Amino acid sequence: MSPRGKRGTSFSKSTSRATAVILGAVFQNPPAALRRFLHFSETAAHAAGITPQHHQALLAIKGFPGRDSTSVGELAERLQIRHHSAVGLVDRLVADKLVRRESARDDRRQVHVRLTPRGEGVLEKLSELHHTQLKTLGPELRRMLARLSKL
Repeated sequence: MSPRGKRGTSFSKSTSRATAVILGAVFQNPPAALRRFLHFSETAAHAAGITPQHHQALLAIKGFPGRDSTSVGELAERLQIRHHSAVGLVDRLVADKLVRRESARDDRRQVHVRLTPRGEGVLEKLSELHHTQLKTLGPELRRMLARLSKL
């Protein structure tokens, strides 16, 4: 019997084994450069007064293709969380004045989430810090990705 994926998709045993190898190699014992970057990112978010999850949400909203807002459902999908969790996350972001809710122009039942000037400022500062850190760790991360591509 083969493993079942999302929505019942079957994977072959070889795919499942390859996935296990990658997960074991990267996520259970991530290379030092990746661990350092993740630690840096968490620390930078906390220093900016937000949680790492808030930072990820701001990135997802700002980076949505083709527009500068996203629906709560789209945000949930991007962050790989359940819709009700995304609603709570947006509630906290609104309370922190990092985002605002707006009714969609074409369907007033749908709510879009947009960064506030404060959210833009926090994200800009964090992005500058992350860019600098990635320049430092970039060569090591590229080597890690090259090793993974050979698996």
